[in-house]
Amino acid sequence: MTTLLIVGTDTEVGKTVVTSALAAYWQTYHPTESLGVIKLVQTGIGDLEQYQQLFPDVEVVNPLRYDTPVAPPVAAERENRPIPLDQVWHGLNDLQQRKNLVLAEGLGGLGSPVTWELTVADLAGEWRLPTVLVVPVKLGAIAQTVANVALACQYKVNLKGIIFSCFHPLSKEEIVDLIPTSLIQSLTHIPVLGIIPYLENTKDITKLAHVAANLDLEILF
Repeated sequence: MTTLLIVGTDTEVGKTVVTSALAAYWQTYHPTESLGVIKLVQTGIGDLEQYQQLFPDVEVVNPLRYDTPVAPPVAAERENRPIPLDQVWHGLNDLQQRKNLVLAEGLGGLGSPVTWELTVADLAGEWRLPTVLVVPVKLGAIAQTVANVALACQYKVNLKGIIFSCFHPLSKEEIVDLIPTSLIQSLTHIPVLGIIPYLENTKDITKLAHVAANLDLEILF
């Protein structure tokens, strides 16, 4: 059994695209091995529904959800509800017992709050989850990567690698300038697994599987 926690440097950085690409890859190249996808905590509508639509034959779960699309502690307070992290852990553990691969998507960024006291980094470290960091390809990506790797180290996160994600069409030269791989690996000592290029259609399973196949996945699986 393999579990991968997909985290980001912030919200809207490409975690869902990366998770979808890895799921599409697994279904395409490991069709006989079971897959589970879990959105650990969701506020509002979004990722859970997209995974269910893209992968109707995959078990997709969300143990803890709030209607208000804000940070979980704020959403829980507004809705007068608790934040039962044991419920999230049991949902994850149940999938882990039954699936060959579990892809777990975090919420927000690595430093995003899950409760008033804990962040995503806390959970990743305490639950000992092998983790992939997703970083958007843009100006400032180097600093964001270095800062988030430092945060991961502080919380003893088992950071397996970094995946960059393009939100806009960029030339190879632009990408090299924005995310020089050798420099980033020298600064962080974490392997860069590759880049998810800009995709006009992020729901094309074949294309998602293809771009994931170009990543350095041997480190993960």
